[in-house]
Amino acid sequence: MSVSQQQVEDAIRKYIDPYMEKDLMAANVIRDIEVNGDQVSFKVVLGFPASGHHAKLTEELKKQVEAIDGVAKANIEISTHVIAHSVQSSLKPLENIKNIIAVASGKGGVGKSTTAVNLALALKAEGANVGILDADIYGPSVPRMLGITAKPESADGKTLEPMQGHGLQAMSIGFMIDDETPMIWRGPMVTQALEQLLSDTGWKDLDYLVIDLPPGTGDVQLTLAQKVPVSGAVIVTTPQDIALLDARKGLKMFEKVEVPVLGIIENMSVHICSECGHAEPIFGQGGGEKMSEDYDVDFLGALPLDISIRTNGDEGTPSVADDPNGTVANIYREIARRTSAKLALQAKDYSAKFPNIVIQNN
Repeated sequence: MSVSQQQVEDAIRKYIDPYMEKDLMAANVIRDIEVNGDQVSFKVVLGFPASGHHAKLTEELKKQVEAIDGVAKANIEISTHVIAHSVQSSLKPLENIKNIIAVASGKGGVGKSTTAVNLALALKAEGANVGILDADIYGPSVPRMLGITAKPESADGKTLEPMQGHGLQAMSIGFMIDDETPMIWRGPMVTQALEQLLSDTGWKDLDYLVIDLPPGTGDVQLTLAQKVPVSGAVIVTTPQDIALLDARKGLKMFEKVEVPVLGIIENMSVHICSECGHAEPIFGQGGGEKMSEDYDVDFLGALPLDISIRTNGDEGTPSVADDPNGTVANIYREIARRTSAKLALQAKDYSAKFPNIVIQNN
C-alpha cells in the first residue's frame, strides 16, 4: 500500500508544538514532503531559534509519521530562519537588526538586567545571532555582567564597533565611562545618548537585539516607543504585589504605543534553601501567572531566587554562560524559545519587499 502525502500531513498535525502552541502544518513550517516507497522525508523550518528542542521535536515527529502503515523510516531535517517582524506603524526595522526585543520592568530591583543578559545569551545558545544594548544611562550594568572592561573602537571614525562578551555583540554607555562616574544628565541628553548608542553602533547581522531598559515609564521608554522600531517587549517582575503593580504600568505603556508584549517573566519566584532544599515563596506566589491571565499575555517562565544567578552576574559570567547545561540555564533557554516563538507568530515585515515608487516627468 502506497503512502500519500495527505497521510503524512495528517500525522504531522497530531503533534502540537509547545512553543507555537499549534501543529506544524498550521504553523506553516513544513517543507518538501517526499514519499519514496516506505521512506518519508521532509524539512521543518522554524521561525525561531530552538536548537535545544530539535532532538525532542525530531523524536515526536518520527513517532507520529512512522506510525503510518507502510512507513518504515522518517527522515527529518530541522533548521531555523529568523525574519524581521512588524514594528510600530510609523517606523521601519533597522538595517542589520531583524528584531528588537525590549526588556522592561515597572520598578527597579526585580533582576531585569540579569534577565535581559541571560535571555540574550539563551537566544544565542539556541542558535541566533544576538546583541544587547544597555539603555540604562544612569546605571549601566551590562559591562560588568558580561565581564567587559575594554572601550569600543571606531574603524571609520563615525560608528562604534560593538563590544564582544560571551558571543554577544554589546553596547553600553558604561564602556565609555569609569565605574564611579555619575551621569548627571537631564532627560533630553539621556534620550539622545540612547539613540546614538543604537544607531551609531555597527551591529552585524543580528537576528535579535535585546534592549535592557531602565525601570519605569519615563523619557527613555517614550523615546524607545516613538523612535526605535521594537518588535516586542518582555516584562520582568517578581511575585511581590508592589512589583506587580508597577509591572502592570509598564505593560499598559507598551500597549498604548503599539508594541506587542510577548510575555511576562517572573523573577525570584521561589527560594530554595541551599542547606535543606526547602522551597519557600518569600516574595509571594503566582503573581506573574495571575498578571498574564488578567492581561491575556503569555507567562514565559519563572526563575528561582538562586544565589548563583547573582554571583555569576557580578563576576561577569552570567548563568547561561557559566553553566550552559545547568538548571538555571535551561530555564532561561526555555524562556528564550517561548519568547522568540511568540514573536515568530506575529506579522512579518514586508517593507523591504516593496519597491520605491518614483514619479518622473518625461
